[in-house]
Amino acid sequence: VSLALSVSLCSSLCLCCPVCVMPHSDQISLTVMTFNLHRDNPADSLHSWASRKDSCIAVIAKYTPMILCTQEGLKSQLEDLQEALPGYKHFGLSSKGSYDSSDEHCTIFYNKEQIEQVEGGTFWLSESPSIPASTSWGSTAPCIATWVTFQLRGIEPPGFTFQVVNTQLDESSARARRRGAFLTWQHIASLPSTLPVLYCGGFNTTKNSTVGQFLLGRSREHGVVGGMADAWSNSHRRKNAAFVYTYHGFKGQKQGAAENLKLLLRALCLCWDRHREDLHTDWVLFREHSVTPVYSEVVDDCSPDNYPSDHYPLYIEFTLPQSVRVTDETA
Repeated sequence: VSLALSVSLCSSLCLCCPVCVMPHSDQISLTVMTFNLHRDNPADSLHSWASRKDSCIAVIAKYTPMILCTQEGLKSQLEDLQEALPGYKHFGLSSKGSYDSSDEHCTIFYNKEQIEQVEGGTFWLSESPSIPASTSWGSTAPCIATWVTFQLRGIEPPGFTFQVVNTQLDESSARARRRGAFLTWQHIASLPSTLPVLYCGGFNTTKNSTVGQFLLGRSREHGVVGGMADAWSNSHRRKNAAFVYTYHGFKGQKQGAAENLKLLLRALCLCWDRHREDLHTDWVLFREHSVTPVYSEVVDDCSPDNYPSDHYPLYIEFTLPQSVRVTDETA
């Protein structure tokens, strides 16, 4: 059975089984999607949420990730997703805090039949991380990181606990992105070293940037070296590997001549520099030696008239260590 078929089989079963087991294997699968929803702007009739909502829901329902990290979603958009996806629960605050839900969220949805939330929280990417709506370092808007600690259901003791961190770094200020990534890394580094961590989101920069190099352990920030790995480049198999970028501005592959030339030149640069695997701005990072990425896909599904978002979602399938086993009642 091919890995692509295995992914399809797991996706079709994952909303009704307590855990997802790889076909013809005892290893358990954990699937994750990061999806920048693109903030609703009713004035933009062509790309408003009303014109894209069904496409977004269809993509999520097709892939049925166990974990769905969303960025830029407004309260009304998230409510639409929750109503259409009753098999999920979600956690997350507005970037303005719990008393003002009018702004964008970094919300984490999770399959409630497969995963149990243990605890969760939000901090602001600023010099005052506990103060809602706080900004620093030239950021144009408040940015947040949402974190949730989960436990898989139906696993033999001592179980499998992991944490997901979901973020959206500042769009305009490179300094704010660097400091925001450093602050988030400090949070991850404070966790037990044995706890698996997935760090997902919209980073608004490429992995060859200062932010990417720091988080991937290739450079220092304030004397500290990050310690994450990139799920896309480390996956055993990738679909749509030719898509060197994840932001497409609602154009998909239908770029203009000048844009296509720029993309071609960038693709050639990737061949020359082994450290530049892609130009993705949407990433899924993970702590090495805790989970193994086996399949990655840049999801390019779209309706005949419109794309679900101006970003492609990124879907990752991980396998858990062989020591993690399903209980007899679940098997």
